[in-house]
Amino acid sequence: MEYSKHSLFMSLTIVLVFLLVSPSCGTSRQLQEKKSIGIRAELKHVDSGKNMTKFERIRQGMKRGHHRLQKLRAMVLASGDSQLTAPIHAGNGEFLMELSIGTPPSSYSAIVDTGSDLIWTQCKPCTQCFDQPTPIFDPKKSKSFTKLPCENSLCKALPESSCSDGCEYLYTYGDYSSTQGRMASETFTFKSSDSKNVQIPKIGFGCGDDNEGDGFQQGAGLVGLGRGPLSLISQLKESKFAYCMASIDDGNKTSPLFMGSLLPASLNKSNSVLKTTPLVQNPSQPSFYYLSLEGISLGGTRLKSIDKTTFALQDDGSGGLIIDSGTTITYLDNSAFQEVKKEFTSQVDLPLDDSGAAGLDVCFKLPSESTEVKVPKFVFHFEGADLDLPGDNYMISDSSLGLLCLAMASSSGMSILGNVQQQNMLVVHDLQKETLSFQHTKCDQL
Repeated sequence: MEYSKHSLFMSLTIVLVFLLVSPSCGTSRQLQEKKSIGIRAELKHVDSGKNMTKFERIRQGMKRGHHRLQKLRAMVLASGDSQLTAPIHAGNGEFLMELSIGTPPSSYSAIVDTGSDLIWTQCKPCTQCFDQPTPIFDPKKSKSFTKLPCENSLCKALPESSCSDGCEYLYTYGDYSSTQGRMASETFTFKSSDSKNVQIPKIGFGCGDDNEGDGFQQGAGLVGLGRGPLSLISQLKESKFAYCMASIDDGNKTSPLFMGSLLPASLNKSNSVLKTTPLVQNPSQPSFYYLSLEGISLGGTRLKSIDKTTFALQDDGSGGLIIDSGTTITYLDNSAFQEVKKEFTSQVDLPLDDSGAAGLDVCFKLPSESTEVKVPKFVFHFEGADLDLPGDNYMISDSSLGLLCLAMASSSGMSILGNVQQQNMLVVHDLQKETLSFQHTKCDQL
């Protein structure tokens, strides 16, 4: 797809991609306290290896994303409910990380979630466990397994815990899935893309022997990358992590995740400009990565009815916009989405499709004689940074249905920048500076 930088429209050849970012890891090492680390982990999409078209992958992700949106809405409502006794969390996600626990290491796949904090896996003996693709972790076979005492700071950071056989936890997710068990510390081993391992001792995690619900069966647990003290990022005591989501076109492509002080060399070599916007704190939802979205432009037209107040955080913790790797498409506050829909349809010279076959609100009928159409450029105006989306990051098509659709939908309670809009983009979280930076990148070349 080629188009002028200054063109208000782009010629779109229908292609689709997903991406995730990563800093590179050097030699293998046993990490010591207070030493800066650099880990590169490879993430794979939950539908990796399945015989699906790119549109089918998007639609499958949209189904999961709809459930996740319901969870996030429930969290927002729950944050203002003084009667709630058990906090709930996002859970689930679209990407899996391969890692190992224990000594000797036991391998498993974990869902990576930027919307929650706790790291956990299923543990023997299971009173209730779901089916998982790898053997359930047996703490009795590990020399480095240690139960956390109740006075441990991670135990105190849990939203709900009790003290019996050490620190016991209960973590509940928005679809009423849950994990319950003991908090422990273990050695975690990460396999980098260069086949060299990085071992990190004394990582606190949940050893769950009572796990209910069907939201986690793609893996054997979850790795939280949120902003709270229980997350992997917080426990590594490193202020930066980054990801780059690879194209969904190829189901076998992996997406790099970088944790620690190292960032990809492409940051210094790329012709693309690194843009930075502040991270916003929401006291009601401290784990989420909120951004300040101030407006939207389509085809060079700034939508005047959408200003910074449209996406402002409210006093009760609702509203605002989060950037989330675990939600497939972008969801905009309904009032803003209706303005986008109105302007977008006025600028696209194609007949509208109202069949609902694609499961999206804004779809057009593709001309049978051509695979190229003009669509208006889409720009998100964040505080201090404009995100100019490539066409593949907001338009999806299906030749069998003859449809071209906008990969966005409406929401209430909060807005979400999904991973389709982040594909082939290096996304850098700097928790010390409280900023998020992004740069257009070919993720499969990092």
